[in-house]
Amino acid sequence: MIWWLKLRAVPALAAGTTATFLIGLLVGTSELPVPALAGQAGHFLVGHLITLVPGVLLLYGTARADQRTERIATRPLSSWDTCLALGTAAAAMAAAVLCHLLWRTDIAMVLGRNIAGYIGLALLLAPVLGHRVAGAALATVPLICAAAGWGLGGRPQPWAWLLYPGNSFPALALAGATLCAGTAATALSEKGASPLIARIQ
Repeated sequence: MIWWLKLRAVPALAAGTTATFLIGLLVGTSELPVPALAGQAGHFLVGHLITLVPGVLLLYGTARADQRTERIATRPLSSWDTCLALGTAAAAMAAAVLCHLLWRTDIAMVLGRNIAGYIGLALLLAPVLGHRVAGAALATVPLICAAAGWGLGGRPQPWAWLLYPGNSFPALALAGATLCAGTAATALSEKGASPLIARIQ
């Protein structure tokens, strides 16, 4: 277990998630000037971008392992990885709810929801693309949402859940559905199967 914690860089993940949340609470409502490709530009916040960090750190920790060796391991490493991801998402949501109850700050719910949603996307992309490519693909998500996620009047598109305010229940439901879909994709991925990118190559 100790070697798994070190290999997955769990201390770095915990520190990164904590720092993301603290920085988000401090400057998360600051706006980033991002031009829109469609509709009108909306309010793209620092909190929309930095919540990407825990998902990328999860993929980084998993990518450090020798995937071929781990596929034949007797220990349920894939289950441990999924539990680590869900635990990180749950901790982020718990912190968001606590901060929201204590200070009634909307950005706290945005941070918790988006961290959980990004982790869900990481889980969804990893079995298909492989962990390294999935990290790069995940990093494009906020850029796509910032550029094309706005409709007329500067309102977020229905699919761009990470742009919605913290009190949006549909956005929370979409982020939760993404996390559930990522968990299901990880659970259903065949043991020993190579990612799609590796099979194509």
